[in-house]
Amino acid sequence: MGKLTPRSLRLPSRWHFQWRDAVILLLVILICASYSTSIPEFAPKIGSDDLFKTNTAFDHEGGADHGTNLTTVPEGKKNGNTLEALVNAVDVMQVNYFQVWAGLWPTAIDWTSAVVATHIAAVMSTVSSATDFTIQPAYGAPTMISRPKALINRFMSHLMGFYFGQDSLTLRSEAYDDMLWVVLEWLEAIKFVDTHSTQLSYAEGLPSWYGEEWVPGFAHRARIFWDLASGGWDASACGGGMVWSPYLLPYKNAITNQLFITASISMYLNFPGDDNESPFIARESSSGPSRAPVGRKDPKFLDAAIAGYEWLASSNMRNAKGLFIDGFHISHNRHHGHPGERHMQCDIRNEMVYSYNQGVLLSGQLGLWEATGSRGYLEDGHALISSVINATGFNLDSQSVYTEAVSNNSTRPRLGTWHGIGRNGILEEACDAYGSCGQDAQTFKGIFFHHFAQFCQPLPPYVVKPGETVDVATFEKLKEWHVQKCSGYRAWVKRNAEAARETLDESGKAGMWWGAHLAAAWGTTEGAGGEIPEGGVDYRNLGVPRDGVWSYGRQAKEREVYGGKAGAVRGTKGRRSEKDANDRGRGRTVETQAGVVAVLRAAWEIREVES
Repeated sequence: MGKLTPRSLRLPSRWHFQWRDAVILLLVILICASYSTSIPEFAPKIGSDDLFKTNTAFDHEGGADHGTNLTTVPEGKKNGNTLEALVNAVDVMQVNYFQVWAGLWPTAIDWTSAVVATHIAAVMSTVSSATDFTIQPAYGAPTMISRPKALINRFMSHLMGFYFGQDSLTLRSEAYDDMLWVVLEWLEAIKFVDTHSTQLSYAEGLPSWYGEEWVPGFAHRARIFWDLASGGWDASACGGGMVWSPYLLPYKNAITNQLFITASISMYLNFPGDDNESPFIARESSSGPSRAPVGRKDPKFLDAAIAGYEWLASSNMRNAKGLFIDGFHISHNRHHGHPGERHMQCDIRNEMVYSYNQGVLLSGQLGLWEATGSRGYLEDGHALISSVINATGFNLDSQSVYTEAVSNNSTRPRLGTWHGIGRNGILEEACDAYGSCGQDAQTFKGIFFHHFAQFCQPLPPYVVKPGETVDVATFEKLKEWHVQKCSGYRAWVKRNAEAARETLDESGKAGMWWGAHLAAAWGTTEGAGGEIPEGGVDYRNLGVPRDGVWSYGRQAKEREVYGGKAGAVRGTKGRRSEKDANDRGRGRTVETQAGVVAVLRAAWEIREVES
């Protein structure tokens, strides 16, 4: 379909403008409105907590009064209560990495941008839920806490700008996991709008909040990308499951299947329906999104989530530590005695372990419990979290780090024993200590903690179906059990939040390797990096191999994962001469900043569960 021009619309000359001009004008109006001093002040529901020492870094003159810059003074950057630290981290991310006029994070790529936007929506939900909009604050209250509405309006304007800044057309031709990050992103935004609108309506008696007007657009984009991504389900090999990319040889990996489960159940629970017949298609297509209206609680989403979960649970995609490996390839060997048939089993394992492969499923497990009432989903989630924590070297029983055995023959400091996905009780990618993480890997830890925080929220009401009944006493015991289990993780989350904040530089920018401060002489340590397991291919940092297992040869070479907008910047080995371990390689980026945002939000949310 050709681009419409002013001539084709036959508008008077004074209306010769581009649609982007109108969008920019709208954003300017909204941003100005969010900074208006006429916005009333409100008070937090809960005061400062004991995760970090309290300070008054936010009670200072400057941009904070206008919602433009909440960055603390340098000496306060690692103190303050958790909510203040969280908002400060988000502010640093937006001030340094977001371009308002373009509506995007220019240094991010398509899928990491979607993840960052997800963090923004989640933080807005946290700030909103931590605020009692009916109470006026005491005189002299910290600026950030006393102006949450201005803060939320500011970040909402950024999210609205990104709705137009996102390259949604290019994303439709990318890998299936890229599409599913988009689904989760806009569903998270819808969840925020729903909860915030309800709170404001109760507090102020308003009929609606302006953010509600954006829900149909958010819902439509989520639906379009779920429809497109669902085409990745492949029943011809391995008994089902999602393939990662249509441009490579079949690879059924953990992240694409976990994303499909979590996105599907979130569509069932949070999707408000969509009757928009866009996008630009002239007729129905088996490979494209459906034009038929889709309503709320469509059972196809629940069915897809359950089918995906059952397949993943039976796929043998775990290692001996209970962690998800990255995925399976298919050998395509011919069967003995059946020369015309091909072997279609997932029999070539990639043993590589990444932190995000342990996190995305957690939101799906909580959602499946909410939709079905089956306790098994929650038990699986807690078992996965326990495996992750143990694999960082943290003992949940003693609530302490495992005692390390250091060789008597060693004269050099050690980083600590690698336990599978971390050391010293801190989550870590295998590339962190080397300083060789690519753009993908820099996003991973933040993804884990985002979904961890989702899972460890207080249990929502079970969706009771017509004709069903709920044993209230049993349900209350289940809620108590869930809170107790999540409370047991608090010390570990706190340790990781503190470690992440140790990476902040003078301007508040966060680094990738959270455990760097524990290695005083990291450039000369023994065991200086994480271990890549035998049989593991670290394609997220080193690139997709151009061989007969991964790619189609020339076609894959032309569309290498690390060469396009959807792919990440390849990791490079860090130089030992750097004074700051987190300045090596790609250094501090929007993706590493999103990581500290996510772990701080998890630290706040898990405290809320206990209270």
